[in-house]
Amino acid sequence: MEDLYPSRVYDKPKIIKRKDPVLFSDPEKLNEGPLNQQQLHFYEKNGFLLLDHFFSLDEVNEIKKELDRVWDENKHNHSQEVIREPNSDEIRSIFDVHRKNELFHRLSQDPRITDRIEQILGSKIYVHQFRINYKPGFKGKEFYWHSDFETWHVEDGMPRMRAISCSILLTDNHSYNGPLMLIPGSHRYFVSCVGKTPKDHFKASLKKQEFGVPDNESLSWMTEQFGITTATAPAGSLLLFECNIMHGSNGNITPLPRSNVFFVYNSVENTLVQPFSGQSPRPDFLANRRVQTHAMQS
Repeated sequence: MEDLYPSRVYDKPKIIKRKDPVLFSDPEKLNEGPLNQQQLHFYEKNGFLLLDHFFSLDEVNEIKKELDRVWDENKHNHSQEVIREPNSDEIRSIFDVHRKNELFHRLSQDPRITDRIEQILGSKIYVHQFRINYKPGFKGKEFYWHSDFETWHVEDGMPRMRAISCSILLTDNHSYNGPLMLIPGSHRYFVSCVGKTPKDHFKASLKKQEFGVPDNESLSWMTEQFGITTATAPAGSLLLFECNIMHGSNGNITPLPRSNVFFVYNSVENTLVQPFSGQSPRPDFLANRRVQTHAMQS
C-alpha cells in the first residue's frame, strides 16, 4: 500500500498537505445525521467540535463513580494496559476498559455518540482504542504536542485520516487545570517527523512521547497560521476531534483534578494494515485489529 503520509523517514521534518476529506459522507447523508450544518462546518474548518452539557449530571456522576472504582481496582495492577507517570507509581491512563467493564462498553456503543461519528466518517465504525485518563491535582503531568494519526499511521498501520477521537469530560475543564489545547485548522496539514522508531517504542511513549512529535519550527508555523485554543467546558461535555489535529496539554499544578473517558472510532473502511514503520504492530489494547462494528456488537 502506498504511504501517503510518510513520517520518521526523512532527515528533516516536512509539512504535507492533507490528502483526505474531513467530512466523508455525501451531502444527502450528512443532512440526515444529528449534527447540524453549522456544527459540521465548524468541525470541517477547525478539526474539532465541543458539545457542552452533552451528558446529564446523573450520567456524569455514574461514570465518575465507575471510573474511580476502576482506578482503585488497578492501583496494584502492573499489566501493560495500566500506564503510570514517568518516575512515579501514579496511574496516568488505563486502556481497554470497555472490553472488561459493562458501563464503559455500553458507553462506547451509545448511539448519541456513534451516530455523530458515523455521520462524519460516512461509514460504520468500530472502537480503535479506549482509555480513561486521570490528571490529578498538583501532580498531573503534561502531554506534549502531537498528532494522533502520525503514531497510528507509523506504528499501527492506519492508512488514512478517517478516524475521530471522542473525549467525555468528567470534571470541569478550566483554563488552568491542564485542559486539552488544540491548534484549530492544523488537521489540514501532516507534520512528517524525524527519527527512526525504536523497537517497542510504545513502552516509553505512553509515559512520555519523544518520537513522532513535531519539531519546533513546524509547531511555530501552525500556531502562526491558526493560533491555539483550549477545550474548556463543564463536566458532561463531549469533545470530538479529528485524528490529525495537533493537540497537547499542560501539567496540572492546581488542586482541581481533570479526568476524562477517551474513545477512538475508526471507519470499517480504514482498517489497519502493517505498520508503515516496518515494525511489528503494537499490542491490541492500543490498536484494535479485531474489528467489530458497534452495530454488530449491540
